[in-house]
Amino acid sequence: MKKYLIALLTILSLGQTAFISTASAQNPRVTIPDFADLVERASPAVVNIRTTEKVAVQQAQGGIPGMPEEQAEFFRRFFGVPIPGIPSTPKQAQPNSGKPQEADRGVGSGFIIESNGLILTNAHVVEGATTIYVTLTDKREFKAKLLGMDKRTDVAVVKIDARDLPKLPLGDSSKVRVGEWVLAIGSPFGLENTVTAGIVSAKSRDTGDYLPFIQTDVAVNPGNSGGPLLNTAGQVIGINSQIFSRSGGYMGISFAIPIDEAMRVAEQLRTNGKMTRGRIGVALGEMTKDVAESLGLGKPRGAYVRNVEPNGPAAVGGIEAGDVILSFNGRDINRSTDLPRIVGETKPGTTATVQVWRKGSNRDLTVTVIDTESTQAAAKKSDAPSNNGNSTNAFGVVVTDLSDTKKKDLNIKGGVEVTGLGDGPLARAGVRPGDVIIRIADADITGVKQFESLVKGLDTNKAVPVFIRRSDGTLIIPVRPK
Repeated sequence: MKKYLIALLTILSLGQTAFISTASAQNPRVTIPDFADLVERASPAVVNIRTTEKVAVQQAQGGIPGMPEEQAEFFRRFFGVPIPGIPSTPKQAQPNSGKPQEADRGVGSGFIIESNGLILTNAHVVEGATTIYVTLTDKREFKAKLLGMDKRTDVAVVKIDARDLPKLPLGDSSKVRVGEWVLAIGSPFGLENTVTAGIVSAKSRDTGDYLPFIQTDVAVNPGNSGGPLLNTAGQVIGINSQIFSRSGGYMGISFAIPIDEAMRVAEQLRTNGKMTRGRIGVALGEMTKDVAESLGLGKPRGAYVRNVEPNGPAAVGGIEAGDVILSFNGRDINRSTDLPRIVGETKPGTTATVQVWRKGSNRDLTVTVIDTESTQAAAKKSDAPSNNGNSTNAFGVVVTDLSDTKKKDLNIKGGVEVTGLGDGPLARAGVRPGDVIIRIADADITGVKQFESLVKGLDTNKAVPVFIRRSDGTLIIPVRPK
């Protein structure tokens, strides 16, 4: 009896142990990482970037660069007076000496990627600066040389004359996982060496033509721009670049440029001083579920071609308006925003195979990628005003006066005919050569001169309705002048 009792207790004990182990596995303990050691290693490679510009009158108002005066006053009272590097009381405007003087323009962040002083930051941090100052954590300050910047991706490379500097290791942004811990180091509101932490809240967030951003909930504010986004291994996985905000400050969402994309741009900037991109000359539209089903594609995929540039690479290669580009040079196009990025990465002169969906079937076409800059230069040359009435404008179109015959055929009293399209808002909206612009907002178009004058006076911050006559129908397209 005693043996049976011992055996029974043993079985119950083992069962209880197994139950506890299973419960523990189903509810694992989550611990918050300690970033202290990571920050200690990474901080020396993060720099403060201060820019200045030449102005005719020095008007130092005494505040924190990039911060409204009322917020600056709060910081002065909160931290006490004086704050290092920040005037304790507003300075009086200096009299105009007649010579340009150096005035603070803004502050930002950056990080060292090579020990010889090569630094990555945002293009908007250094754009328009007369002088760029880089301050290290040991308080040494250097004048930096701008090697190149690319506004489309917001990446810039600067260089300081120094040696044996600490540098940050680069990670692989393609391996970033939603939910993993990340932290940012930078100079929000000019407060150097500030660390904030959070998690990756989304990947491949499209907020521009050329970048699939990493979205996080890391607190990023003015001055953080250009600083590194680090994973728990201390590797850079992104450059902090943007925030979503209605107030100008952090509201829970921030965006970072994936380091893989940034380094691809940086290599060209440090070598050539500029970024060269490919283009094929198409205007794209978003593929919706209804459009995909109507075309027989099933689920939404690909990039819908709204317009093809006349005599451009796509037109020469046989791509037509209404096609859906499914792949480019073997790379699938899942969304319309994928195509500009993939084409932009392609070296000009490359002959690429493009798979399109047309009339219920796939077709393989061949397109030769061309250089964006050379194309724009050619467009400017060909679009220059001439004696025949052609012109260019903030809408990015070349227009000409209508003949009386054309007016009669379309049954209209006036308007201008679109004869050419550049990389402008009307092209992106799907306007094509042959379309007639008959009205902008409440103003009827009577001719080229009146059209040019009207467009020149438009507010670039507001969208206006543009009335387009195409065949026997009229389209209304809201357009924001560039």
